[in-house]
Amino acid sequence: MKKQFFLLLTSASLCLFACNNQDKTKETAAMTFQLTEQPFGTINNDTVTQYTLTNPNGMQVRILNYGGTVTNILVPDKNKTMGDVVLGFDSLAGYLQAGNPYFGCLVGRYGNRIAKGKFSIDGQTYQLTLNNNGNTLHGGVQGLNKVIWKATKQAGDSSLLLTYTSKDGDQGFPGNLSVEVVYTLTADNALQISYAATTDKATPVNLTNHCYFNLSGGKENTILNHEVMIQADQYTAVDTLLIPTGQLPSVKGTPFDFTVAKAIGKEMSAVKGGYDHNWVLNRKGNGLEKIATAYDAGSGRLMEVFTTEPGLQFYTGNFLDGTLQGTKGNTIYPQHAAFCMETQHFPDGPNQPSFPNTILKPGEKYSSVTRYQFSVK
Repeated sequence: MKKQFFLLLTSASLCLFACNNQDKTKETAAMTFQLTEQPFGTINNDTVTQYTLTNPNGMQVRILNYGGTVTNILVPDKNKTMGDVVLGFDSLAGYLQAGNPYFGCLVGRYGNRIAKGKFSIDGQTYQLTLNNNGNTLHGGVQGLNKVIWKATKQAGDSSLLLTYTSKDGDQGFPGNLSVEVVYTLTADNALQISYAATTDKATPVNLTNHCYFNLSGGKENTILNHEVMIQADQYTAVDTLLIPTGQLPSVKGTPFDFTVAKAIGKEMSAVKGGYDHNWVLNRKGNGLEKIATAYDAGSGRLMEVFTTEPGLQFYTGNFLDGTLQGTKGNTIYPQHAAFCMETQHFPDGPNQPSFPNTILKPGEKYSSVTRYQFSVK
């Protein structure tokens, strides 16, 4: 009898151990990174694919190989409810429409504006395609935001590598430029973007991402109540076409002072059209440093921005007007529905000798890292 009881107890213990072990295995499996893909349409018989990165916390980032476009960033609010914090479209048709204001995409070869689309290198003048009031914006008519990148899943399912070669003469730029961009979703709810590029002829390079953020996750139709901090004592003054004048005024005593966090809308009425300027970041070195924050009190979501870049274009969705078609859930995106924090070198860098160098030469490697860290408070 004792022997039977012992066997029964042992069998029960083994079963309990096995069940617990299975539960732990399921729990561990559920807590790993995932990287999945699905078709998102076609362009000239080329397949556009949407890749979804998911971390152990359930945060998701969805990316297209078309334009390296971030279509969705889903993060929890203070009540642990997931919400999408970037603007975008429900289908590829939305991203292909003429009025798409660069939602979520990679921009280059040169992010931001180049005056009259002209610059000179070693005595030779180059003319770029013009697409913004007689100037070149975000790489020209057919920039990196409008091409299909080669996408490669990376080991560990937390990163996606995108590669593309912009040929010599593309949009008027010299040199064959080979670009690599790695999107990484971290375990602590950050989206990190690492950029690298090489060229066989001297050429301007300034790569960035153009996500439109609204941290309310769709609860608020503007970002005017979001509180923003930017670690910068100066900004680049611009003319009426948003081309830098070369002057770097102090932000002190002006609506451009975000050295202490304040609501975006607090003083924006004093800035004609809204904010669309480059801040000269206060940097301590060349590494990854926190340079800005954005906070939405309603949702409790906090976004911290880290970068290796010297500048930040803070843009408040001034040109949104509610007319975009095919938006997520047919949501109307009015003026100031979102903000952008585009880490970068300065606008019109090739024509401004006093600005940080933007000319990449053969034998050199362009590299840049930006990190958008999400949390709640």
